[in-house]
Amino acid sequence: MSKDVVTKLTNLEVLPSPQHKSQSTVLGQLKYAEPTELYLRDGDVVLFRRPNSPLWQCRFKRHDNTWDRVSTKQASIEHAVRVACDLYDEARFRQRLGLAQKAPTFAEIAHATLYEMRRDLDEGIGKVVYLSYITCIEKYFLPYFMDKRLEEITYTDVHEFEIWRNRQMRLVPKSSTLMNFASAWAKLQQTAVNKGWISERVAIPKLTTRGHKGKTRPAFSREEITKLFEYMERWAKEGRLEVEREIRPLVRDYVEMLLLTGMRHGTEALNICWNNIEWHTNDGKKYLRIWVDGKTGGRWLIAKHRAVDVLKRLHSRQKAVYDIPFDRLFESRAPQRIFVMADGHQPLRIDGTFKKLMRDSGLARSQDGQMRTLYSLRHTYATLELLENKTDIHTLAKQMGNSAAMIERHYSKLTPTMAAEQLA
Repeated sequence: MSKDVVTKLTNLEVLPSPQHKSQSTVLGQLKYAEPTELYLRDGDVVLFRRPNSPLWQCRFKRHDNTWDRVSTKQASIEHAVRVACDLYDEARFRQRLGLAQKAPTFAEIAHATLYEMRRDLDEGIGKVVYLSYITCIEKYFLPYFMDKRLEEITYTDVHEFEIWRNRQMRLVPKSSTLMNFASAWAKLQQTAVNKGWISERVAIPKLTTRGHKGKTRPAFSREEITKLFEYMERWAKEGRLEVEREIRPLVRDYVEMLLLTGMRHGTEALNICWNNIEWHTNDGKKYLRIWVDGKTGGRWLIAKHRAVDVLKRLHSRQKAVYDIPFDRLFESRAPQRIFVMADGHQPLRIDGTFKKLMRDSGLARSQDGQMRTLYSLRHTYATLELLENKTDIHTLAKQMGNSAAMIERHYSKLTPTMAAEQLA
């Protein structure tokens, strides 16, 4: 069968009409004739078979007149024609939208997302929560969705994944854990959109965020804080290894600053620089004011007076600012971060050392048996401000970067205690 005849027969298949044979008849003739090349869509799509291969290959022309080659993975000519036309239509559609010609696999999107988050963490502009996202992607998303296409994932796929994930975790995740999974999932989609791999108009099923409500993080009592401060002063000097002798004083200062300000552990605290700190005067009184920027945007907060001692210790150990007198340090607008080692290096994670501190001090668990974390320090600050200092909820909300409604919701149990004198 000549190429011209094949092309004419193919055009009959693509554009059937009552005057010509049916599509099935034409394809049946083509199959019977066993052509080695088949032209579709006015020659823009070509089907062919390589010697000694039962599968049909295809090549198709893009808008810029370049050609793509891909296997249809079909031995049947009827199926190969359908696949080739679908590939051609999809390629033209993606090109019109300015998308990548080949939709990447889930694994490719995941690895690109992981690379970007690790790069941002290394450069100091990444969020600490990225570490949780990385775990979600590497331990759960990648093994399950490895070879799938993100835009082809259905609601059923997501539902079955969540069942599988819970079995792997051997528990029903808390709402906070599910929020991390959902945020990591959204991060993957954003990477794909930013790189032009999928359109932002593509609807990707969302993950469930409703789970068991976690318990309130345990706070320290006033007596426990006093014990902790006294213990850390000795503990910070007792490191056996050189790295311990450097990181222990840093963790001590970090813990005290969180307790004296209520700032968030992680991005908000670790990104503070010397030029983010200044003296603020109000009614003749001088206060220490710190600019922080994190989860809810930037804000000024007021530190307890004792925080000056923490800053003096940090200043005394850092080579980059040691030569600047402390009383002129804030005016110098030094751009270096405050929570760093002597050489200016900032540890990527300090929660491991904090866990050891809690274990060694005997304060790892609260009275009801809950494990304490760095976030317990922020909870402690809020609790003491409400109970001891009688700070009103709206003022505390501004200080901590939360809404008044959130403060009230999380600390509603303390309200009767705060008003005990009035109620008794």
